Amino acid sequence: MADYDYDLITIGAGSGGVRASRRAAALGKRVCVIENLRVGGTCVMRGCVPKKLLVIGSHFADDFEDAAGYGWTVPEAGPGITHDWPALIKAKAKELDRLEGVYHRILRDNGVEEITGTGRIKGPHTVEVDGPDGNTSLSAETILVATGGWPYLPDIPGIEHAITSNEALDLAELPKRIAIVGGGYIAVEFAGIFNALGSDVTEIIRAPQILRGFDEDVRDVLAQEMEKKGITIRRECIVRSIEKTETGLSVLFPYGDAIEVDQVMYATGRKPNTSGLGLEEAGVTLNGKSAIEVDEFSKTAVDSIYAIGDVTDRVNLTPVALAEGEAFVRTVFLDDPTSVDYTNIASAVFSQPPIGSVGMTEDEAVVALGGEDAVDVYVSRFTPMKYTLSGRDEKTIMKIVVDAKTDRVVGCHMAGLDSPEIVQGLAIALKCGATKAQFDATIGIHPTAAEEFVTMRDRRGYDS
Repeated sequence: MADYDYDLITIGAGSGGVRASRRAAALGKRVCVIENLRVGGTCVMRGCVPKKLLVIGSHFADDFEDAAGYGWTVPEAGPGITHDWPALIKAKAKELDRLEGVYHRILRDNGVEEITGTGRIKGPHTVEVDGPDGNTSLSAETILVATGGWPYLPDIPGIEHAITSNEALDLAELPKRIAIVGGGYIAVEFAGIFNALGSDVTEIIRAPQILRGFDEDVRDVLAQEMEKKGITIRRECIVRSIEKTETGLSVLFPYGDAIEVDQVMYATGRKPNTSGLGLEEAGVTLNGKSAIEVDEFSKTAVDSIYAIGDVTDRVNLTPVALAEGEAFVRTVFLDDPTSVDYTNIASAVFSQPPIGSVGMTEDEAVVALGGEDAVDVYVSRFTPMKYTLSGRDEKTIMKIVVDAKTDRVVGCHMAGLDSPEIVQGLAIALKCGATKAQFDATIGIHPTAAEEFVTMRDRRGYDS
C-alpha cells in the first residue's frame, strides 16, 4: 500500500467539505482541508446566513408599521425611526467572525489540519497547494473536491461596474437606487432587503415571471406582493450595457431606454468553481456547465477523486452538500456505499413574503402523472392573522398537489409569513409518503396559518 501524507485531502472548507473532513477525522483518518478564502464557505460567509440576517433586519420596517394596529405608539416616519446600514453590516460581520471561529474549532477538535492556500490537483493522489509560503505538494489516498460555486457575470459593456451578492453583503452604504438583474431566489431576496430598508428597487428579468421552477401560483403571488411594496419588475427585458455617469450608473436596455441607479447587482446564476483546479488534466470529467461529473456515490471518472456540493451542480443547497459529505464518508471510509435521495427536498426563498416549497409543482405533477385529470389541487388564499389588525394588504397562499390515483401528496407550496418553518415539517410527511386523507385526519393547531394545510377540503377545478 502506498505511503501517503493523508488519508483524505479536501479542497474547499464550505459546508460539505467541513462535514466530510471532520467526520472522516473522527473515524481516525488523517485529514487536511485546503481553503483560500474564509472557512465556512458560501452559505456561512457569503450566502444564506448573512443574507438571512439582512432579511430579518429589513423586516423591522414592516413590523414597526404593523405595531400601530396593535396599540403601540409609533413615531412618524422621519427622525423618529431611522436605519443605520453600516451598523447592520458591522453586526453581521461580527456574527460571521464568531461562526468562522466555531468552524475552526470544530475542525481542530476533530483533528483536521487546516491549510491556507489554493489547491490544484496534479494527479490521482497529489494536490499542489499555492499558499502564503509558496508551493507545497501533498499526497492522499483520496481527494475530495468541495469548492462550491461562484456568481456569474455576463460579458456586456460596463459589467465591471456591477456587483454580485458577494459585494452586496458588504456595501459601505445603502444605495438609494439599485437595479437587480435576475429573477431567481437571490435576486428576489435582495430586492426585498433593499426595498424594505428604503432603496428604490428595479428588478430586471428575461422571463415573463420571477422564480422559474417554482409553482406558478406561488410565483404570481410573490410578484404581486413585491410590486405592492413598490418594487418595479421589468419583465422580458435584458441589459444592453452599463455606463458610469456623474450621478450614478446608467443601465441601457435594447430599445434605447435607460434607468439611472447607484448600484447594479447581478444575480443571474452561479457557476461551479472548477477553474484552475487541474481537474481535466487529472482525468476528471466536466460537463458543459463546467460542473464535475460524478456517479451516485459522488465519485468522479478518477477512482480516488470525489466531489460534493455545488461544484457538481446537482441540487445546489447547503443541506444537500452536508448530506453528500456524510454519504461520501460512509461510502469511502466505512465500506457502506451510500447515495443521497434527491426526491422531495424542501427549499425556501427568504423573499418578502417568504416561500416554502417541497415536492412537485402543479405543472410538474401534470406531466409526471399523466395529465390534468391525474392531479388534484387544493388552494387556500387568506390574510395572515398578524395583518388583520394592522391592515397590511399582504396575502398568503397555500397549495397542495395530490396524485388523484393514489391520494399521495406529491407537493406542498406556500408564500406567506413563516412559510419556510411550516414547509420543513411538511417535508417529513412527503418523505414518508403521506396521503391527502392522512393530512385531512390530522388535527390542526389553532389559530395558526399552518393548520390550513390540514383543513383544505375543496379541490380546485382547472376552469377556476
